Order: sequence, then structure tokens, then C-alpha cells
Amino acid sequence: MPKVRNLDHWAIAFREQVRQLGLGWTVRESPKSGRVMLKVRGATEEAVTLAFPWAASSAADAQARVRNIYTLVQQGYSLKQAALVAEGKAPKLTEQQDWAGALERFKEQKLRHGTAIKPNTWEAKYLPVLSDAITQLNNRKPPTTPAELIDRCIRAWDPGSRTRQERARNLAQFLRYVVAREQFPGIWQPPGDLKDAIGRKPADARSKKSDPINDKQIINLLASLPDDAAGQRWADVVRLMAELGLRPIELIYLSVKSDPKTGEAYWWCSYEKRTGGGVTKARRLWQLPLHGEDGELLQWDLLKRWQAKLIELPPLRAGNGASDAISTYLNRRDGWRSLRAQLEANDQRLSCYSFRHGYSVRGHQRGIDNGSMALAMGHSIEVHCRSYPWATEAGAAAAFDRAATTTTHTNSATDSS
Repeated sequence: MPKVRNLDHWAIAFREQVRQLGLGWTVRESPKSGRVMLKVRGATEEAVTLAFPWAASSAADAQARVRNIYTLVQQGYSLKQAALVAEGKAPKLTEQQDWAGALERFKEQKLRHGTAIKPNTWEAKYLPVLSDAITQLNNRKPPTTPAELIDRCIRAWDPGSRTRQERARNLAQFLRYVVAREQFPGIWQPPGDLKDAIGRKPADARSKKSDPINDKQIINLLASLPDDAAGQRWADVVRLMAELGLRPIELIYLSVKSDPKTGEAYWWCSYEKRTGGGVTKARRLWQLPLHGEDGELLQWDLLKRWQAKLIELPPLRAGNGASDAISTYLNRRDGWRSLRAQLEANDQRLSCYSFRHGYSVRGHQRGIDNGSMALAMGHSIEVHCRSYPWATEAGAAAAFDRAATTTTHTNSATDSS
């Protein structure tokens, strides 16, 4: 027969007090740690081990803790969450913590102080994740740690993705703010390292970075666009992005200036991109005309046409609006769909940033150094070297063919002498 352990009177009384709290609630000694184990049987069984030893001297304190945990569970916490809150290892959500008010004050901080962001950046990058966080915090079963809150607000996005990274970092900014400026409990301080939360892309994940398109592909695309007024407005969008290496949003910030000494007119972009590394400054733009099929540089006369007010761009909005509008238009065009199929057949990705990437390749093929290209494109040398293409396979093959031809001619000349 199995050995039955006789309980001391204190243990019997302790267990009876817990059973009276609710159906399925009981306590026992943890066989591993010798501490109080609280178990709750319902649709499923849950258990937590408390910090109190299974001893008569701890029974009163353990019983008080169990009552606190029971009260928290009735408020909507899970058993494990309630145990952490009762022990002081997780914050208890109270009406005194004005999350909605803190959100409004954080918005003021981001828009008016420090490295201020633009309103459209707040709407696109901060508000969505922070609104989700407030919703989670007001749930019947809210998160009780900052790590859990961050996980709930980013898990819908792929590990390692840019959006997941941005959401995690922006939510962590907000949590640091509420602890430092709003005097929220210090337990809401987010993890210093968000790498585990953000995760990494699987080894076989396909890159979402755009690939460059060459001069011939751009010329063919332009030829496929409608010849009416609307089609030519969009054609000028393509020409400007291709010849100047623009981000889609930079079309809104485009202008022409004149050199005060020489009177030379030049393109200027007043867009300032705010990143984790600081602010990308407004800059002068440099044209890189495309080569036509005859090898001659194409003369689109974009700058002169702009000065003469002969270029009328379609309506474009700030933020992601410009990129979305351009993508929507091009996705309806047969020439664009055909070009996308060509790239996808080679496991490449086409987007409205492909013109900018093509500009990068064109500049390097013409001997322009990394620093000059980075300055012209409005980013750091590090970003340029890491994220932008320098060459294409076809361009590399042509370069080596030229090198081989040069070597052959040199050797022939040497042999004849």
C-alpha cells in the first residue's frame, strides 16, 4: 500500500482556509523545493510555487499571500501573473497609472523636444504600436511585465523584420519615458536589449530589399506608359527618380537653386530623414543621365523644364503616401508588371526604390566613389556600403570582358615589340 503522510494540524488548517476561497484551490508542499505550492484546478490545472517554506512558522504569511493572489485572479489576472504582482515582481495596473494621458504627453515630448520627429512620423511609426499597447494594458488580462507587453505588440510581424524592430524600439522609448518622466513604477522599465524580442530572420528568408534596374529597362518602361497628360506626369516621376536617385517622398521636397557666384542652376532636396543615427540633412542633387540604345546620354532637360514650370507632378502625399501612390499607379501598368516578372524570374524584387538603386549602380559604373555617391543620395557611407548596390552581374561581366580585351591587346603589343 502507498505510504500516506500525516499532515500537521497547521497544514490541515492552512489547506482548509485555501479551499474555502474557491472551488479547485488548494496548497501542498513542493516536492522539489520544500516550499508552498498553490494549485488551481479548473478547465485546466495551474500551479505556482510561492517563496514561503512549507512550515508552521510561515503558514500565516503564506495564507495572506494566497488571499491576495485569489483577489487578483478575480480581477482578471492569470495565476502566474497574480503571483508575480502579489510578490512585487510585476506592476499592478491601477487607475492611478494614466497610460492614455502619458501617451499624449509623450507625443508632445517627441514632437517638440530633443531630436523632434514630424507629425506624420508620429502617426505612421509611433501611434499604431502605442495605441496597441494601451489596448493591451486595458485588457481583462493585461500584460504584467514590459517584456510581455512588447511581445504582444510585435508578435504579428515577422522576426527580424524592419516593422517589428521599429515597433519594439518605439514602444521601449515610451516605457522609458513613463518611468523617467511620469513616475510610473520602475518595473515598467523595458529590457535594455531588445534583440530577443525582435528576433532574427530565418536563414532561408527572402530579402525584401529592392533590386536595381538598368537604363534599358527604365527606357522600355517609359515607352510603355500612356502618352496622355496623366501618363506623362507619371513618366516625369519615373524620370526624376531615375536621373536623380530620389526616394519617392523626396519628389515633394524638390526645388531648383542657383549658385550665388556662378549663377549655375542645380537641383536641391530639402527633405530631412530622421533615423536612429540622427538627421539626414537637406542636400544638393546630382544628375546621372541614362544611356540610350545608341550609347548616347539621354537629354530629358528635366531641370530646364522644371524651371519653365513644364513639369506637373501628380498629387503625392508625405509619409508613405508618395511611395504608395507611385506603387499603385505602376502596378496597374503592363510594362511594370512585365518588368517585375523579369526580375522575379531571377529571384529579384522590383519596387519604386529600384530607380534609386539603379542610380547607385550607374554612378559606380561611371567611376564615382562611395563618399560622393553617399553624399548625393543623402545617407552615410556606412549605409551606402551596407545597403546599396555597386554593380550588377551584367555590369561586372562587361567590365571583366573589357579588362580581358585590354590584356589581350597589351600582350599582343608586347609580343610584336
